[in-house]
Amino acid sequence: MSELNLTNVDGNSRGQWKSTFGFVMAAAGSAIGLGNLWKFPYLAGKNGGGAFVIIYLSLIIIVGFSLVLAEMSVGRKGQTSAYGSFKKINGKFGFIGMMGVITSFIILSYYSVIGGWILKYIGSYFLGGITGSESGNYFVNLISSPLEPLAYHFIFMLVTALIVLGGVEKGIERASKFMMPALFVLLIFVSIRSVTLPGAMEGIKFFLKPDFSKITLDTFVAALGQVFFSLSLGMGVMVTYGSYLKKDGNMPKDSLTIPFIDTLIAMLSGFAILPAVFALGFEPGQGPGLMFVTLPAVFDKMPMGSFFGIIFFILVLFAAITSSISLLETSVSLVVDQFKLGRIKAVILLGVVAFLLGVPSSLANGVLGNVHIFGKNFFDLMCFMTDNILLPSGGLLLCLFVGYVWGPKEALKEITNNHNIPFKLGKLWIFGIRYIAPVMLGIVLINCLK
Repeated sequence: MSELNLTNVDGNSRGQWKSTFGFVMAAAGSAIGLGNLWKFPYLAGKNGGGAFVIIYLSLIIIVGFSLVLAEMSVGRKGQTSAYGSFKKINGKFGFIGMMGVITSFIILSYYSVIGGWILKYIGSYFLGGITGSESGNYFVNLISSPLEPLAYHFIFMLVTALIVLGGVEKGIERASKFMMPALFVLLIFVSIRSVTLPGAMEGIKFFLKPDFSKITLDTFVAALGQVFFSLSLGMGVMVTYGSYLKKDGNMPKDSLTIPFIDTLIAMLSGFAILPAVFALGFEPGQGPGLMFVTLPAVFDKMPMGSFFGIIFFILVLFAAITSSISLLETSVSLVVDQFKLGRIKAVILLGVVAFLLGVPSSLANGVLGNVHIFGKNFFDLMCFMTDNILLPSGGLLLCLFVGYVWGPKEALKEITNNHNIPFKLGKLWIFGIRYIAPVMLGIVLINCLK
């Protein structure tokens, strides 16, 4: 793997990934975030365990691979920001990339708030842990506090900005090459402890044994939505990361590797969480409170619980940061490429704006708790707008753009580097991007807007 000249953080030059491993770790790190460690286990818990897992795995293969490859191909063709890449291919469709950038920036603003909560929990476990009887009140008191979550939100955003300041190689790639293997090792460690608890087998059965009576349209919609959120699709992230790829890189192989790693982490998360939840007598379908309320209660009952609490929330922090740096980089790439602002100025500007945009989300369960827009507090509104409207809309527009505007033949020329790289799944990919994925995303969008 050759080494290349990379981004000058004080200038406007673009970077490239130093190695294929570095790119895969960064792209997988973007995909692997709270969607894997937070949403996947509780969605499995709410949707019949193994039945949900089977549907999720099928959709990762059918839809996830197709859209990851489509976004990466747009980015490598454009060799610029998400907005610029779509516009370069067809001048009328830059708005698709801009929509992705806006989506990723909104997600970053409230994602950083959740990242701040994780930092608080890590600190609490270093100081002795959280008692099971107090776990519910502990979380409520944290998110309703006016100042403490803001402080942790600021720290999380600062860490994210400092990594992105380093540019493609010295910042994003270097951090991802450390945090992703570390996350994997820590997750295996926690999973082994979870599945070896007395009574854990019930959780394993629940996670792996399909109950097809639980399958409904909502199960399919939830699984597809999880695939989309988990793989960072529709956010402009994979377009941006794809723009830093060398022309001779094997995109089909990378596009299979990234969903595979993402799915592996999601499955390990299920083994890390659900067996322990069952073994210690808790409810697996607790929703978002599973991580911040149920799991602290689980750790409190577990031998050496504080130690495992520290390990777990550190690995969650790594997952959150590898995602947040990709979200910020998507906007930084736009400002650097389109407005010719230096990376340092762009990161500082966007980091401050993202922090300020996240302030109402941080206060939504406290001093702004009575402020509702369309019946939702600010945090819930931001989540609903991105998860239910912007992400599926962006994915649908991507499919239509690649499948019918740019055209599959031109896209395949980019994917195969003018047919120099073999891609045996080419015809299947075309069928998926033109027909299967748009129909599925249309169903999700309609269901979300009902």
